Amino acid sequence: MPFDPLVPSEPHADRATPLKSQLRKRFASLTSRFRPKQTPDLDSLTRRILLPALPISDEEIARATHQDKGQKLARQEQWEDLAELIEYADSARLRTPGGEAATSLLAYGARADIVCAAEDSLHDGATPDPSGIDALEAIRAELPDCYPVALVLAHAHVDIGLAWRTTAKDPRTSVHKQRFLEHFRRAEDLLAPFDGVDLDAPSLAAAQCALLAARPTPRLRVADDYATLIDLDPDTPRHMRALGEALLPSRYGDYDSLDLEARRTAALTQDIWGAGGYAWVYLDALARDCGALARLDVEFFIDGLRDIVARRNNQHVINQLAAFCGLAMAPKPGDARLPAAQEATRARIQDCLDWLLATHLHELHPLIWSQTLLRPGLTPALPSRHALIARGRQAALQVIALRFAEEIADGTSIAFSSAGMYRLTSL
Repeated sequence: MPFDPLVPSEPHADRATPLKSQLRKRFASLTSRFRPKQTPDLDSLTRRILLPALPISDEEIARATHQDKGQKLARQEQWEDLAELIEYADSARLRTPGGEAATSLLAYGARADIVCAAEDSLHDGATPDPSGIDALEAIRAELPDCYPVALVLAHAHVDIGLAWRTTAKDPRTSVHKQRFLEHFRRAEDLLAPFDGVDLDAPSLAAAQCALLAARPTPRLRVADDYATLIDLDPDTPRHMRALGEALLPSRYGDYDSLDLEARRTAALTQDIWGAGGYAWVYLDALARDCGALARLDVEFFIDGLRDIVARRNNQHVINQLAAFCGLAMAPKPGDARLPAAQEATRARIQDCLDWLLATHLHELHPLIWSQTLLRPGLTPALPSRHALIARGRQAALQVIALRFAEEIADGTSIAFSSAGMYRLTSL
């Protein structure tokens, strides 16, 4: 399932209650490490951070539009219209303002009803009703040469297969593992007749990368599969971010491979991103595993952040990078202290928050900060949208207030606008 800051609707709030507690604990631990020996009055400081918040951003509206369109066409069984729209989005490389591929959102909307029903059943300990996936199989049989229909069906199998695996109390449980493999094998069969390069369809190349989860030797294919995808669609950051996460030791790679592919990606995308490809590949990898700092070229990475901002200077991306530097790169309480060199590297990245705030941030997108607080990838069963917005705003303002605690200790305020960050003297 693609990353989506749009959170589940309120009917799922009952499943989200434990995560609300987790969110509070996570936030408390993150803010505690910024506090000096004499803790400042955070409530007073945050009231002096004047940063307009946008609860619903252009990015969210665009994502919702594509997802809703895919869902509507599927519900109305207008599969030929949906296929035409997916093919257009692929060929035009249609994206949201934040750079998300429209094809992934359309395809997710089209399968959402079936996948959500299956996931709900598995979370409740029941076997999913096969009627939904069978209906999709029947539609695919009527349109065997239509790759968008095969794509939607294949992703539905991938999502349901992953749900079987993640709901297993013991990952080695034969039934759950068997169902996981069966769904992935079916997805592979569905995609086999279609080649992403021949059809100039990044969505097909992305689906091949999703199939790595069930490959017997994914390590041998991950770099090449993602290189094919990035070559087809270098403007979409998600592909590079997914590559970095896939190359972590906990997935299919190691730190040496991660750095090698980050450099390779930077070279392949230099005309578009400058050094930004290096930073995009490392972004989620660092957020998930600080051990990746060991091989990171911090100067190259910071150059990459600056090149990303220079080329995609919109507030969605600025909020993403600021939340990454301010939250994901803050030291983690309870974790073993990093070696001195890695700690220095981490601190250098965290310090990038200063120029992001001073020069580029002028509008807060709270949901991005909430998701960073929960760590990348933790998207199922999120707390309610209202809770995420409130917590994300609080997290952002407290990080900024603590960053500038000395500057505003005299009662002055920090204000943000499209002209940049500036100080307001107290009355």
